[in-house]
Amino acid sequence: MNPQRTRRRGPALENAILDAAWDVLVEHGYHGLTYEAVAARAHTSRPVLYRRWPTRDDLLLATITRYRAAQPVEIPDTGDLRADAIGFLRNADAGLTGMITLISVQLMDYFRDTGTNFTTLRDALGSPTPTPCEIIVARAVARGDLPDVPRSRRLLNLPFDLFRHDVLMTLRPLPAHSLTEIVDEIWLPLLRR
Repeated sequence: MNPQRTRRRGPALENAILDAAWDVLVEHGYHGLTYEAVAARAHTSRPVLYRRWPTRDDLLLATITRYRAAQPVEIPDTGDLRADAIGFLRNADAGLTGMITLISVQLMDYFRDTGTNFTTLRDALGSPTPTPCEIIVARAVARGDLPDVPRSRRLLNLPFDLFRHDVLMTLRPLPAHSLTEIVDEIWLPLLRR
């Protein structure tokens, strides 16, 4: 006798589908991310997926967005600009390196097939506003640790951009001294000049 299964609906069904899609993406890459594979893994039907995500790219973006939301990176608030920046990079290193590595490896076919790149994907996923580094600087300005002068978004977000670059180049977590170097030797001197 088969146990009676409860039919999933709404958020429960959507979460199950996106969890299944993430597992398929991790195991089989972009080309393996098919409606058939995801539906089978989620124990649902392809039409259920098509109603929510009309294209495979829609499903991919929803999957990455869900995974990213489930892996938030804490922004420390120690009262010290340097400690907050290094703490944030350590948290990002612990929480995001795996995702960055996975995306760089498993989505190369996606980038090739769609003619896009990491920047296009990042823009499609949307970035938090303000970004973590912008929050850290705003807190430092509010405390009087930094002068309240205009700074470009590129400068404000430089620590995370350098971190992401190094992870993409090495495909592994960064050593602590690299994180400290980004903050002490590059970012803080530029912020304070």
